[in-house]
Amino acid sequence: MADAKKMVKPFGWLFALVLIIAIIGRIGLGIAGATGVLAFDYISASGVAILDVICSILTGSAFVAFLFAAGLALCASTAGVVLYGALYARGDIKARPITAFLAGWATALVAIVSLVILALGILSAVQVGSMSSKLPSMPVIILGVIVFAAFLGTLLGAAAEVVCACVARARRKGSLGAKLALAVTVCGLIVMVLTVGTFASLNTTAINLPVLGTWFVADIIMNLAILFTARGFVQKAEEPRENKSSQKKAGRAQTANGAA
Repeated sequence: MADAKKMVKPFGWLFALVLIIAIIGRIGLGIAGATGVLAFDYISASGVAILDVICSILTGSAFVAFLFAAGLALCASTAGVVLYGALYARGDIKARPITAFLAGWATALVAIVSLVILALGILSAVQVGSMSSKLPSMPVIILGVIVFAAFLGTLLGAAAEVVCACVARARRKGSLGAKLALAVTVCGLIVMVLTVGTFASLNTTAINLPVLGTWFVADIIMNLAILFTARGFVQKAEEPRENKSSQKKAGRAQTANGAA
């Protein structure tokens, strides 16, 4: 019973974070539906958006398999952010933008590779052959995956740094769960707007590369802004601890000198 009581608060905050994300996601879907970015009705064969064509392939058991693949990729991404925050909370690493980005990049790369591995088992040999004939060479594909992982790495790196900022501020005062909930709400709304815009520029019958590129640049800029803003919160929260540590060292040095 004692363990159950200790679990109530952290699990309560976990469920709160999930519900906040669900609500923000629902708002994003509402915006996408109202603006025509998403189509919920039957789509005719002509004039179909690119992503709708891809999704139409996933029917029946293939759709269920894709849900597993997508779930694994999302779980890996989330776990990477949580692991970075846990390592910082435990004192094993320092929350730096470069390491947060590299961790996010590596996590995104592994998530994409796992998604590709499973996708190759979901699609039929005919579908894979048809797609392969229209895709660029393998070196170009590998380079594209690495670059796209770096793009996602800015988002995951920002998320990891935000978690560290919440941990650092909670050490000084307040509830970690409350700070995470606030951060998820603020950052989630920003990411939701950018996601809807990027998806809208991508899910068209003919992609406008300048428009799509503008959205990608906006995504990266905002991700980096969140990353370095969170880093500022970490530094500010760590200052009192560093000052106390310096004072303790100075006191020990004075004591040693006095004894000598």
